[in-house]
Amino acid sequence: MKMDQLEFSDIQGLLLSSYSSLPCAAYLMYEILDAGAASEWLQQILPCITNGTQRDKVSSFNIAFTAEGLSTLGVDQATLATFSFAFAEGMTPEYRSRILGDTDENRPAAWTWGGPTTQPIHVLLMLFGRDESTLASLVGGPEFAPAGVRLVIKLEAGRHPDQKEHFGYLDGVGQPVIEGSGNKKRQVNRTGHATEIKPGEFILGYGNEYGQPSESPSTRLDSRQVLPKNQRGDGDLGRNGSYLVFRHIQQRVAQFWNYLDNIARDVNDQPDPVRREFLGAKLVGRWKSGAPLVRTPNADDPKLSAANDFEYRRLDSHGLKCPIGAHIRRANPRNSLGSDEAEAVKSMRRHRLLRRGRSYGPRQADPMVDDGKDRGLFFIALSADIERQFEFVQQTWVNNPTFGGLHGEVDPLVGHKPTQFTLQAEPVRRRLLGLSAFVAIRGGAYFFLPGLKALRYLSSLL
Repeated sequence: MKMDQLEFSDIQGLLLSSYSSLPCAAYLMYEILDAGAASEWLQQILPCITNGTQRDKVSSFNIAFTAEGLSTLGVDQATLATFSFAFAEGMTPEYRSRILGDTDENRPAAWTWGGPTTQPIHVLLMLFGRDESTLASLVGGPEFAPAGVRLVIKLEAGRHPDQKEHFGYLDGVGQPVIEGSGNKKRQVNRTGHATEIKPGEFILGYGNEYGQPSESPSTRLDSRQVLPKNQRGDGDLGRNGSYLVFRHIQQRVAQFWNYLDNIARDVNDQPDPVRREFLGAKLVGRWKSGAPLVRTPNADDPKLSAANDFEYRRLDSHGLKCPIGAHIRRANPRNSLGSDEAEAVKSMRRHRLLRRGRSYGPRQADPMVDDGKDRGLFFIALSADIERQFEFVQQTWVNNPTFGGLHGEVDPLVGHKPTQFTLQAEPVRRRLLGLSAFVAIRGGAYFFLPGLKALRYLSSLL
C-alpha cells in the first residue's frame, strides 16, 4: 500500500509531538452553557491552535471535545452516529467500566471529574509552556475565560527534569512512530530502535495496519464546503483527527515502595535496598534509569536508559530476565504472544497507542514516607479506534489474569486489584503475594481531537 502523505497543516500538533521541550502543562475542562457564544469563542481561538507544521519553543495549544460537547455545539444526531461507538457512549457505562477495571474504589461514581454525578465535560483545552510563568500567562489570558462556557476543572501537570514518573522510573520510553511523520530518524538516534506504524492507527482517514483507511466520522450537513469530501461525497469530519483517552491516575508511591521493602528484607529482617530495587525493576520491566531487564537483567545500566531495540521471543521467551507479567511486557508484548511470531507482531502493531501523558503533583521527598499529598499521572493516549487499541490493551493485556499463560494475575503496577506476581526463575519460580492497588482512577473521559478544517466546521454550526 502506498504511503499516505500526511496533511501536517490540518493535523493538531499533539498527534505529531509530545512537546517535550514544553515541560509545563494545564488541562482546562469546560461545560458549554451557551452554544452560540461557545462557537464564537472557537472562531476566536482557531488561530492559536498548534498544527503539525509548528514547533513553538514557547507554547502550544490543542483542543478536543466529548460526544456530549459536540452535540451541545450543534452536531446533529445523524452525524454523531458516524463516530466511534465507544466515543459516543463515553467511558462510564457499567459494562465499559468492567472492561477497563473501573470498579470498586475506581468506579466512576467516585471520580472527582468525568463521572455520572460530576459536572459535564464538553471541551478540553491543552496548554503547554516552556516554564510556569509562560503557562500562567496562557491560562490567565482572556481567550481562556470565554463567554458561553464554564470551567469545570483545571488540572496542572509537568515533566520532572529527570523525566521520571512518581514511582521513580523513566517514563515515555518505547513510543511508536507514525509512518510519514519524519520522527523515525529522531527516535532511532535516541533509542536505537523505532517501531513505525501506519498513520491510520492514530490519525483518522489514513491507511491502517489492516491496509484499510481508518473509519472517519462524516456529515451530510456541510453547506459551506468547509470539510474535505470522503468517497461517498459527504463531508469528512474526522479527517486528520484522532480519539483521545484521558485518565486521571493517582499513584500511591509510599505504598508501592513499602511493599517492596517488606518482601526484600534479608534473613535478619533488615532492609535490603539492592534487593528492593531489583524487585521493583521486575514488576516494571525496566530499571529506574529506563534500562530494560531484557538487555541488562542483573543490574541497572544507565547507558541503556532509553533502549528500545529488544524483543522477547528469542531473548527471553520464558521471562527469566523480564517477567512475563511485568508492566512493560503487558503494555507491549512485542513478538512474544502465541505460537506464530509473524502473527504476534501483526497483533502488536494493531494495538499500539501514542502516549502524551504528564505527571502531576510534587515529587515525594522520601518514597517510603507518605506525605499525604496528591500525585500521579494524567494518562493521555491517541488512537484511531478506542475499542481495538486502548480498551483492548486494558482488557486483554493489562487486566487479563491468564495473560501469557499466567493464572490469577494482572498488571502489578496499573492492573485492577493485583494480588500476586510471578517471578519466573530456574530451577524454581517465586510468587510475590499480598500486592495491593498502587494506583487509583480519579477521573476520565473519551475525547475527539479534530483536524483544523473540522474545527472551523464545528465553530460555524450556529
